[in-house]
Amino acid sequence: MISRAIPTINTSRLTLRAMSPQDFDRFSEIWAMPEVVAYIGGVPRSRSASWASFLRNAGQWQITGFGQWAIEQRSTKRIIGQVGFFHGCRDLGEDFDTSPEAGWVLAPEAQHQGFGIEACQAAHEWYDRVVTGPLACLLSAENAASARIAQHLGYAPLRVCDLDGHAVQLMTRAKPPAPA
Repeated sequence: MISRAIPTINTSRLTLRAMSPQDFDRFSEIWAMPEVVAYIGGVPRSRSASWASFLRNAGQWQITGFGQWAIEQRSTKRIIGQVGFFHGCRDLGEDFDTSPEAGWVLAPEAQHQGFGIEACQAAHEWYDRVVTGPLACLLSAENAASARIAQHLGYAPLRVCDLDGHAVQLMTRAKPPAPA
C-alpha cells in the first residue's frame, strides 16, 4: 500500500488541496447541480452517492499515491470544483483502463474564467514530476470546453464508445506536450 501526504499546489488564483470532512457539503452541492453533470452522465448525484464518491476520492490517495484535489479559489476561499487523477476501473479495454484517468469538474459560477485550464495544468505538472507515465481521460462527445482543455494538456483521441448509454470520447496522453 502506498501512503502519501496530499500535496497543496498554489497557482496565481487557485489552491489545489486535500479535501477535508468540512468540504463535503460543498462537494455534494456541486455534484447535485444539473449544469455540472450535464456531460457526466446527466443525472445529479444524491447526497449518498456524493458521499460514496467523496470517500472514493480519499481512498485513491491512500491506495495509488494520487487522487483528486479540491479546487479552492484563493480570493474567496470557496471550493469551486475538483481536479486530479484516479483509477476508474471502467472495463473499457486495456488501451484505456491500464492508465490513470484524469478528471476535472467546475461549479457553473467558476466556468469560462480560465480556472479549468489553470487547475488542470497545475495538477498535470505535479503528476509529470511525481508520478509520471501515460494518462487517460473520458469526455462526453458534446463537452467542447473539456475537449479544449484535454487537447491543451496533450491528450489525443483514442476512440468513441458507449458508457452507460452515453457516447463518450476516450483520450490518452503518452507524455506531456512539448513546450510551446
